[in-house]
Formats: sequence, structure tokens, C-alpha cells
Amino acid sequence: MDKKSLRILFMGTPDFAVESLKALVENGYNVVGVVTMPDKPAGRGLKLQPSAVKQYALQQGLTVLQPEKLKDENFLSELQELKIDLQIVVAFRMLPEVVWAMPPRGTFNLHASLLPQYRGAAPINWAIINGEKETGVTTFFLSHEIDTGQIIFSEKTAIREEDNAGTLHDRLMKIGARLVLKTVDAIIEDNLKLVPQEELIPSEAILKPAPKLHKETCQVNWNQSSEEIFNFIRGLAPYPTAWSELHSDDLSEPLRFKWYACEIVAKENNSVTPGTLITDHKTYIQIATKDGFIRITDLQLSGKKKMETVEFLRGNKFPEKAHFS
Repeated sequence: MDKKSLRILFMGTPDFAVESLKALVENGYNVVGVVTMPDKPAGRGLKLQPSAVKQYALQQGLTVLQPEKLKDENFLSELQELKIDLQIVVAFRMLPEVVWAMPPRGTFNLHASLLPQYRGAAPINWAIINGEKETGVTTFFLSHEIDTGQIIFSEKTAIREEDNAGTLHDRLMKIGARLVLKTVDAIIEDNLKLVPQEELIPSEAILKPAPKLHKETCQVNWNQSSEEIFNFIRGLAPYPTAWSELHSDDLSEPLRFKWYACEIVAKENNSVTPGTLITDHKTYIQIATKDGFIRITDLQLSGKKKMETVEFLRGNKFPEKAHFS
């Protein structure tokens, strides 16, 4: 069997998955179908919008399936009719066994971490939030427990100090696409050396999870260290974005700010209450942490556009004795 005869079904939804699908298509692999999420309403008019994967798949003339339920009998029949040899999953959703066990060559997933660390929905964000110096991508065969199957390949990359979740996402997206091709080639050649994840977990190791991020978990805790807050803000930028509320006796209600980028001001023993705002109203915004200050460089006031600090201060003035929570 070669890459033109191996019948591949691809499953994915966001931009991160498009890069892998594009690599398969442009390198002549036989993608016989694509499964993605149903169209969702978006924008002011709440018009139905197709996923990034669907848009690319339709441009390439690929068969697209969008099941509401993955155990639906009609959907399962459509999969059977495609006579799939291999399924590839990139940024999709949890599959029932009846789906992932269907193809004779199995179903493998591309995950944006070095498994077994950072299993879960938001591995890129959590690796930065936790101050990791490296991360990577992993391909593995699906099994019953999510993100626990036998590892096929992995590839590392450094997390740079200037990285945020967006830049790391884009780099892992490209590395991952190459790893997907490498994995498919190894499956075609029947040249696999699978590694159980249990063998990569020292008995004393603590596995770090990567749970889905929610609005309430993105609020900055100014009682943390400057380094922790710096990593938190860049780990959530540009999406879903860290936030805080500004409080002052001069305000009738708190103002919500999103933080897109920041810097650590030289650490020092800080006697200023964490969350205290310090600004010259012209060039800088600093917020006290438990051991120093964070200087905000890119921000967004709720209802306004994203701005650099200097631009924001030209048209906005903070009230006296303001603090963030």
C-alpha cells in the first residue's frame, strides 16, 4: 500500500487542524473525506459560519461530513461506505470507540504537547502559564481514555520568552503538520515503534493537566509573583485573554480590561498592595504584584478596541486611587 491507495479520513475543526489537512492534500495523500463540527452562528447577524477545516475542504473538493452526534447511525453508515483505512484527528472532539476503532489501520491524534504531560483541551496555553521552557507535539493512537494512547512520534520546540499562546500555536501547527506526514508514512511502511505513555511517567512524576479554559479562570490574581502573572497573561494571549476589573471610589461600577502583553519591571520587595495601579497617565501603566510590578504594553477596555498603552493613555484617564482585582 502507498500514500495514494491508503484511504484517509481527516477529522478537525479550527485553523490548527487546517495545516495538517493541507499538508496531506498538497503532498498527494488520499484524503477521501473530512469530518468537522456543524456550522455555528457567529457575528452580529448570527449567520451560520463553517469551520476553518470545512472551508479548506470544500475548496479542495473533498467530501465533508458534519454529524451532530458521532454515534448517529446515518453517520456511521457514511463512514462505512467510505471504506477508510486510517483516521487522523487534529483538534476535534472526543470520539466514541465505534468510530475510532473502525478503520483497520487505526485512528491517530495529533496533540499539542509532549505527552503524557498536558493532556486536555488547552495544552498550549497551560504550558506557557506554568512557565515551561519547552513543549512540542505528539502523535498517538486513540484508546479508551482521552490522550492516553500509545505514542507514535513526538517533536520538541523551545518556548521563548517572547512567545505567547498565539505564536506558539502557529509554530506547533507547522511542526505538527510535518509530524502527521511522518506518522502516516510510518504507518504505510508498517514501521512503528509504539511507546506506552506509562513508560514515560517516572513514579515520582506529577502529570500536569491542560483543562479547558473558562472566562472565570482567566482573571489575573495580582497576589501572585510578577513572573507568574507575566506567564499567565502571555499564556492567554491573544485568546481567550487574561482580564482584570478596575475599582475606584470614583467609578459607579468596575471597568473590565483585557491584557494582551506585558513586561516584568525589575523585581523588588514590594510594599505596595498587589493590584494597585501606578501610571503617569502618558507613557506607562504598572500594576503591583506580590514581588514587584507588571508593566502593561497592550490592553483593551471592554467595549473598545485593542490598543498599545501609549495610545490608550492619549484618550483615557484613570481615576485616582484605583486598583485592579
